[in-house]
Amino acid sequence: MNPLLPPTPSQTVGPFYGYALPFAGGGDIAPAGHPDAVTLHGYVRDGAGEPVPDAIVEIWQADPAGSTAGAPGSLRHDPATGRVVGRDGVRFTGYGRIATDADGHWTVRTLAPGAHAPGAVPYLAVVVFARGLLHHLHTRIYLPEQAGGLAADPVLGSLPAERRATLLATREADGIHRFDIRLQGGEETVFLDLL
Repeated sequence: MNPLLPPTPSQTVGPFYGYALPFAGGGDIAPAGHPDAVTLHGYVRDGAGEPVPDAIVEIWQADPAGSTAGAPGSLRHDPATGRVVGRDGVRFTGYGRIATDADGHWTVRTLAPGAHAPGAVPYLAVVVFARGLLHHLHTRIYLPEQAGGLAADPVLGSLPAERRATLLATREADGIHRFDIRLQGGEETVFLDLL
């Protein structure tokens, strides 16, 4: 190593998220036409409040009965070409992967999750991949009807109420909720350190 040159800083490679990871129907977790489907949408924003147009939002969740088993089939392939053709549109898999658009917006159609264990507060697990992140981020989305139980949740109980609020979706209309993900700044979403 040359003592006159400083080490090269770490850098991310890409971003390649929008090219390699999205798949057809990635935001359609609920079966098509399901009467209990809810729509969650929001924006991924950086520390300056600017949209992140090349992020990926992954959703992992229990079904309404609380089962985390899910159904296989999110990444179906065409048997002739091998290309990903997406979901079958009938089964609930509990998994979705959504690319943000040019405005940093994402949308998923799903079913409200049930409690995965007795006494647990139902939530949707979220993983965020975005430019500038060396490691993906983990967070949760709680629906408004679960707001009262957040303080009792063992993971969230130690957080101040205003920080817990960054994990709570806002009801916009019947069956439509908004959840913005802020990567940094004063209104930064709470991210979890999962070991």
